[in-house]
Formats: sequence, structure tokens, C-alpha cells
Amino acid sequence: MRNGGQLLVESLVALGATKAFGVPGESYLAVLDALHDTQGKLDFVLCRNEGGAGFMAAAWGKLMGQPGICMVTRGPGVTNASIGVHTAMQDSAPMILFVGQVGTDMKGREAFQEIDYRAVFGTMAKWAVEIDRVDRIPEILARAWTTATTGRPGPVVIALPEDMLTSLTDAAPLSGPARVAEPAPSPDAVAEAEAMLSGAARPLILIGGCNWSDAGTQALQSFAEASDIPVIAAFRYQDRFDNFSAVYAGEAGVGMPAHVKALIRDADVILAVNVRFGEMTTDGYTLLSVPVPEQKLIHVHASDREIGKIYQPVLGIQAGPNAFAAALSPVRGGWAAWRAEARAAWEAGFAAPVQPSPVDMAVATAHLREVLPPDAILTNGAGNFTVWPNKFFKFGPRARLLAPQSGAMGYGLPAAIAAKVAHPGRTVVCFAGDGDFQMTCQELATSVQAGAQPIVLLLNNGIYGTIRAHQERHYPARVSGTTMVNPDFVALARAYGYHAERVEATEDFPAAFARALASGSGALLDLAISPEALTPRQTLTQMRDAALAAQEKA
Repeated sequence: MRNGGQLLVESLVALGATKAFGVPGESYLAVLDALHDTQGKLDFVLCRNEGGAGFMAAAWGKLMGQPGICMVTRGPGVTNASIGVHTAMQDSAPMILFVGQVGTDMKGREAFQEIDYRAVFGTMAKWAVEIDRVDRIPEILARAWTTATTGRPGPVVIALPEDMLTSLTDAAPLSGPARVAEPAPSPDAVAEAEAMLSGAARPLILIGGCNWSDAGTQALQSFAEASDIPVIAAFRYQDRFDNFSAVYAGEAGVGMPAHVKALIRDADVILAVNVRFGEMTTDGYTLLSVPVPEQKLIHVHASDREIGKIYQPVLGIQAGPNAFAAALSPVRGGWAAWRAEARAAWEAGFAAPVQPSPVDMAVATAHLREVLPPDAILTNGAGNFTVWPNKFFKFGPRARLLAPQSGAMGYGLPAAIAAKVAHPGRTVVCFAGDGDFQMTCQELATSVQAGAQPIVLLLNNGIYGTIRAHQERHYPARVSGTTMVNPDFVALARAYGYHAERVEATEDFPAAFARALASGSGALLDLAISPEALTPRQTLTQMRDAALAAQEKA
């Protein structure tokens, strides 16, 4: 006999879970007690806020391809953690959030911290469920693991009534996860897709999603290179294709370069693999007509619910990305110049003007491209500063990017901590704005306790830069609610046990970053960034002046 908490934890170990991120709560004490006996097999990473824990679990799922596990208490705990659920859903990343719940004898009375989890998370998560009977834990957990990892991966929310966790059962824990073969395309569908590409004048490959294998990405790269077809990545998935390949041509995301817009708009055949067609990847759904694009669309996805959801393809193929890529054979056509021009435009995008800032991030990021190891992991939250890791870094086949498609501020630091928990020996660099960093900066304590300290590059300009940019473009010279008074970030990081220093000039960055790399304590570099340097090619003043001129003309 074992209680529900023990049954849950033993089943998680059998499924392959090794880390759980969370904040403790009295509603799931039986689970915490069971975790006492799994140290070294399934460890509880103690976080400082449930939002940070949710971000860590979402990032773990995106990086590792298995569900990131998060454990929080009911009510305030789970509402804090909901940001991780939303992020995992938009990222198509596997995650399971376990939430303590009021006892079954109190449900429906608005008991202390009670929430109807199916109602709250029914549209936010891939599945939301409550386990009312202790002997159903293995059944529900097995289904949750499979649901989170198959089709379009995503988050599952499981509510755990307190009395269910303390009830005894003779039910056996799970022995392991179900083995679900990735759906493969039919030979006829592959042949039709290849024929459409062969007949194209301007073919394009668009890739996304987090459930790629190394073999799958290599197979797709081999096909694209042998076929000489340009490849672009969906928003914040540029790490899923070797940027050093001659066919790679950029990322379709926020601040989409003109040449990427032109590639999507002017292509006559688009092979979209593992893409959910979000707003950012389509420039607000303008680059392809809804619901029937002018471009011939081949949409490949493991989930039938994604095919035709927004755009009606000429050919929809329900198949996993790796199985589909493995089935492809090279095609030939007269599009060599199309591909070469796309690559040249992407390369030209790295040439940025001198930035009007004490620390020039164009120079700093160029230095990072030279000194970071090939398997570096970069993370970021949300803000104008993300242009540097997202548009000015080249991701090789072993490098990774953890960045939220949800545009969630505060994601970068927890994601970097999760990455260091997963890969302690790899270099992890978090890019953070000063506003972005302060959303989750308390998780520095989590990183020290877990022995998972990344390097944080804090781009400190004293403003909420993205919103200020929108302000100046739409309400020029009327600043409201976007100027911040910041703490001494160096003192703050040192208080958490980090190496920290202020960098006041571009020429000081290489030496400071070398010291950060050499530090065994984690490091934070507080970079002096001018508010003028809001975007690489337009200053804040230029934005304001252009908007004022437009107003006068109108």
C-alpha cells in the first residue's frame, strides 16, 4: 500500500522525469514527502515564485523534448504559474503542471484558494484534468505524458485534491512511458510534395516547432542543401536549423527583415514543416492570404488540428517532422539565384551601424559570435533587446535558443536556470532588459541553490523599450508609464552570490565577458545602454521626429 503522493512520484520516476520545478504548498505535502526519497533520481528544484517555476518547466520541455514538470499549490500558486502554461502552449512545448487542490469534500463551495481548473485552464492548456480517485493516478499520468509529447506538444494541467494524495491504494505505479511512433507520411504524399517543389520557380522551406531530433534536422538540412532551396525559421525557432548552412536565410518573427517578408510573399511553393502559423511568423497574417494563400502551401504537421486551421494547404500531410524529413529525396530546379539572393540578404543583415550607446550591442554580439562555444545556449525574455540574440547571432547545429513565442517578459532568466540544470557543463547566456529582468530576478536565488548559475547580460536603458518605441511612433513626445527607476543591479547580483560588474564602454565588454566566463559563481554584466539605441537602425529620436512630421503633414 502507498499513498497518492508516493504513487504519483514513483510513476513520474518511471516515466523518466528527473527534475521538478516548483514552490511548496500545504495542498500537496504528500507529494513533497515522497520526493524526499527520490533525491538524485527526481529532484525538486526550489523556486522563489511560481511564475519562475512555470517558465523553467516550459523551457525544460522546449530544450529537452520531454515534459517539463512544475509543482505548485492551489489558487495563488497556480495563477502565478499560469504564465508558464501559456508560454508552453504557444511554444508547442511539452509540460505538466501539478496543482494541489482542495479536498473532494469541499469542492464547489469556494473553499480557501479553490479554483475550477478545468474552467480556468481549459482553453490555455492542451488538457486540464482533476484526479479524484487515488487508484487512477497511473492512468491519468500516463495519458498526460502522452498528450504533452505527441501531436502538437503542449502543457497539461493536473489538479490533485489533498485528500486523494493522502489516500492509500494498492495500485501499481507506472513502469515507463508509452512508446508512440512518430506518424510517417505516405509515399504518395511525399512524391506529390516533391513534384510541387520541382515545378516551382521560387520554392521556400519554413520550419518550426520544438520536437525535432538531431537526425530529423540533419535529414531536412541535407534535403534543402541538395535541392538548393532557401530555409527560414518560424518565430524564435532559428536554432532548429544550422545557420551556417548556405541555404539558411533567416527568421520570420518580430522585426521581420524585409528580405524574409519578400521570401514568404514572393514564393510560389512553400513547404511548411512543424509550423503552427502564428501571428509573428506571418507578419500579422498578411504575408499569406486567409484562408487560401496565393502561394501553393504544403503543410506538414503531426497534428491534424493544425493543418488547415488558418491556411488551407494545397497539400496537407499529417506526419512528424523527423519522419517526413527522412522520407524526402532531393529535387532539382532553376532557383539557384533565388536561394543565393536570400542567403546574401541574410548575411548582409549582420552589418549594423554604430549604435548611439555607451555599450554598442552590435559590437558586443559580434564578439559573442566569436568566443561562445558551439554548444552555447542563449535565452531571452521579451523586449527590444531581444533583437541581438534573435537577429545578430548565428546558431550552429549544437547551439540552442530558448525564447518565448508568447512574448513573455521574465522568461529569459528562469529559462537559463533550467538550461543549466539540464546541462551544467554548457555555457548559458541570458539576454535580459532591465524591465524584463526585474520580472523574475529573485530566481537568482534558485540558481545558486540549484548550482545552476548562468551568465546574465543585462541591457540597462532605464525604460520599457518596446512600449516606448510604440509610444513614440503613435503618441510622439508624450511619455507615460515607460520610465523606470532601477536598483543597483551589480549590488543585487552580488547579494545573491554572483560575480557582477558594470560595463560602461564597448571596449570594456570583451574583458568583462571573459571574467564572466571564468567565474564559477555565475555572472551578471550590467551593460550601459542608451535609450536612444532602441533598434539597430532607428534611434528613439528618429522615431519621434518621424511621427511628429507625419502628424504635421496630416
